[in-house]
Amino acid sequence: MTSATTALVGPRFAAPGRFALLCGGLAVATVVVVVLGVVIGAVPVPPGTVVGVVAHRLGLPVAAPDPVADQIVWASRLPRVLLAVLVGAGLAVAGAVIQSVVRNPLGDPYLIGVVPGAGLGAVTVIVAGGAAVGGLSLSAAAFVGALLAFAVTFLLGRKDGHWPPTRLVLAGVAVGYLVSAVTYFLQTIATPTQVTRVLFWTLGSVASARWADLVLPVIVVVAATGWLLLQGRRLDALANGTDVASSLGLAVGRFQLQLMLVVALLTGTLVAVSGGILFVGLVIPHVARLLVGAGNRRVLVGAVLLGAVLLPLADLAARTVRAPVELPIGIVTAAVGAPFFLWLLRSSGKGAR
Repeated sequence: MTSATTALVGPRFAAPGRFALLCGGLAVATVVVVVLGVVIGAVPVPPGTVVGVVAHRLGLPVAAPDPVADQIVWASRLPRVLLAVLVGAGLAVAGAVIQSVVRNPLGDPYLIGVVPGAGLGAVTVIVAGGAAVGGLSLSAAAFVGALLAFAVTFLLGRKDGHWPPTRLVLAGVAVGYLVSAVTYFLQTIATPTQVTRVLFWTLGSVASARWADLVLPVIVVVAATGWLLLQGRRLDALANGTDVASSLGLAVGRFQLQLMLVVALLTGTLVAVSGGILFVGLVIPHVARLLVGAGNRRVLVGAVLLGAVLLPLADLAARTVRAPVELPIGIVTAAVGAPFFLWLLRSSGKGAR
C-alpha cells in the first residue's frame, strides 16, 4: 500500500474479540438508525406504531394500523431508509476496493468515471427527454452511462494486459472531466425546473424510494459484497503491488478486470437509484481501516456496516435540518465528510512523525 494509505491504518479493533464487538455494535446501530429514520419526520410516528405497521405488513396477528400511519411508514419512510442503508454500504465497499486496486487513498467511484458517466445519462434524460437515449428511463440511462464511462476508462487505462494504478487513475480523471463537460453543457440549455432536478440528482437523494427500487440493489449489493469478501487474501496481495501479487501466483490483469467489473456494476446500480452521493466511498473505507487495520476482508465488513449506519443518518439530517424543505444527501455527506477527512489526515500525520 502507499504510505498515505498506511498512515491512516490504526487497528484499534484488530483483535478478533474487539472486531466482533465492533461489528455487533455497528449492527445494532444500524437497526437503531433505521428505526429513527422511520420515526422522525414531518409527521412523527411513535416507535410502537412503527412496530405495529411492520408486524401487520408481515402478516403477524396484530391489529390493523391507522391507514395514515401505514402509508407513512410502509410506503414512504421504510423503503427510503432501507435504500439509504443499501447505498451507504455499497458505495463504501466500492470505495474500499478501488483504493486497493489503484493503491491510492483518494480512490472512490468518481475516480474511475462511473459516477460522472451516470450523471451524464441522467442529465440527458432530464434535459432532452428519454427519446434522446433510446427511450430509457432516468435510472436506466444513468446505469448505462456509468458502465459506458467505466468501459472507456478501463480501455484507456490498460497497458500490456494489466491496469497500472497510475495509468488507471489518470484515465478515469480524464474521462470524468470529458463526461462532466458534456453534462455541464446540457445544464446550460436546461430550464430552471430542469436545473433544480439536475442539482438534486447530482448531489443524491433517496426521497422517492419505493419497495420496487430495493430489489435490484439488494441483489447486487449482497452478491458483490459476498464475492469480494471471498477475495480478501487476493485483495491484500494486490494492495501490496502488482509485482508482489504476480510473485504470489496471482493473475493480476484478470483479477483487476474482475474487481473493476464488479465495482462498476455495484456503483452503477446504486448511483442509478440514488444519484451522485459525495464522500461515502472516499471517507468510510479510511475510517474502517483506522478501526480494524489493513486486512481487506475486515475493511470490507467494517465499510459495509459503517456505510449502513452513516448514510441513513445523513439522509435523516438532510430532511430535518431545513424541514419541511429537504436537502440533497450529498450536501450533508460533503459538509461532514470533508472536515472529518481533513482531521483524519492531520491526526494520522502527527502519528506518523
